[in-house]
Amino acid sequence: MSIHVPLSVPTHSHETAPPSALSGKNQTLYDCVLEHFAAIDYTLPNVNQEKAALTVDEKFWLSYECLLRYLRATNWNADVAIKRLEDTLKWRREFGIYDKITAEYIEPEAKDGKGFLFGFDTHGRPVIHLSPSKLSAEESPRTIQFIIWMLEHAFDLMGPGVETLALLVDYAGNTRNPSFNLCRIMLSVIQTHYPERLGLALIAHLPWLLNAFITLLTPFMDPHTRQKLVFNPVINENGLFRTAADAEAWDADSTLRVFEPDQLIQEGWNGSQRFTYSHCVYWEELVKLCEKRRSRMFVVWHRMGGKVGIKEWDVKVAVRDETIDAHVDEDEALMENDQLQS
Repeated sequence: MSIHVPLSVPTHSHETAPPSALSGKNQTLYDCVLEHFAAIDYTLPNVNQEKAALTVDEKFWLSYECLLRYLRATNWNADVAIKRLEDTLKWRREFGIYDKITAEYIEPEAKDGKGFLFGFDTHGRPVIHLSPSKLSAEESPRTIQFIIWMLEHAFDLMGPGVETLALLVDYAGNTRNPSFNLCRIMLSVIQTHYPERLGLALIAHLPWLLNAFITLLTPFMDPHTRQKLVFNPVINENGLFRTAADAEAWDADSTLRVFEPDQLIQEGWNGSQRFTYSHCVYWEELVKLCEKRRSRMFVVWHRMGGKVGIKEWDVKVAVRDETIDAHVDEDEALMENDQLQS
């Protein structure tokens, strides 16, 4: 029997742990970045003063883990991290992350199933599926907006301790290149404004005719991104593996498997999930799932003080374990979220 809805967020820990304590030097650098954005009179530089103060959504985004991601991405240079964070805050406003790029706005791009969220890898990372055969050969701003929307909502499906996502790209049945400019733009956006968010990208059934296309894109990838790409991974009855050697060495006690069969779709990935993309069913369920989880996280974050630097770990654990107001009705949480946003 086919299914047409996204899988629920795993509740098991995936061996995750709270953020480790920082060294003395790194703690000092983190405190410097935190104090910069947490200052009562902080305003975004070079922005109209009427809109320069941080919004509630922006404070929510500036979590403990977010600040650390930018610090690590800048080799622990506090000044550069602050500059990059401010550039991203401005970009998010200009791109329309909080207002323009809504589910309703980008839904037309989703109808053909070119991209969807489904499943989680063995580290609990939510998965974005992409089908290049359904991507336009021409650059499309709406397609870029759709991919960014999926990135943003993949974050809603991350459990405690999960900060990265997985990307599954299936080239089956595709022999033409997607838009080179589209790919270049997406690489630039992800590397600039989503540092340390891509955990793994698996590209399956890549025909040799497209190797030259991938080679042309390589100069636009930073070394960290290139290390996360796996071409033509091994797929068998035991799941999905990076290499044939990993597949051969795997046993039930090993950690070599990237995906378990029950987290993979049958078509293209040989999984046990007989998932078929049916937009009229899937889209409503995905949007509802993401909105409810984000609303619950926002409510918990607000109860924890609603300020810059709150740990995503604490928020997600509270949501998972329902330790704060244990049995909050989800509709009530949505209503409270609307009130907090206004």
